[in-house]
Amino acid sequence: MITPDLARLYLAQYLSPAFPIGGFAWSQGLEWAMDQGVVTPATLRQWLADWLDFGCGWTDAVLVALALRPGADHAMLDDLARASCLAAQRLQETVEQGAALTANLAELTGDRSDPAALPVAFGRACAALPLPHPEIIAAFLQAQLFALISAAIRFMPLGPLKGQALLTALQPHLLTCAARAAAAGEDDLFTAAWGAEMAAMHHETMPVRIFRS
Repeated sequence: MITPDLARLYLAQYLSPAFPIGGFAWSQGLEWAMDQGVVTPATLRQWLADWLDFGCGWTDAVLVALALRPGADHAMLDDLARASCLAAQRLQETVEQGAALTANLAELTGDRSDPAALPVAFGRACAALPLPHPEIIAAFLQAQLFALISAAIRFMPLGPLKGQALLTALQPHLLTCAARAAAAGEDDLFTAAWGAEMAAMHHETMPVRIFRS
């Protein structure tokens, strides 16, 4: 029987940077935006807040919420997740990480579910955990947000401590986003972070880059 305490350990395990899904290799176009000076240490917080409210952070949060619900059609949600990706690298990112998460969990738990995009695979894996859905969604968003901050730390003069301070400053915003997503439906899936989407498309043409997106 999974207790809430054990469920929180599972949640931390699945979202740990040490859990091998390759999240460190992706930046969702942030690398191009930093390279072009669109994102700087002074503007990174706003970029990430917009990511939460209008970009991939929001769409992924809604997809996690939908995948957590009883009777969820995960194959249909996987189609929605793929359709929400406007850039080829973004699609590759979510599909590859979701496949890795599914394969890892198959080895750990014996669950041989079909591969799915990352937010769907994660929501499906956590659906049986006895935890409030906003808590699960918030944990997912924090892990994704930290991956982007980590990319910024590696690319520009930000520093690990400033990166942690930025994450701390965004946590109340993150909790609000998670609560909204927990109550959202399919009609709430949208993206309006056009600058981030174009950055992800431009990233594909960079001759030299650190990250895969």
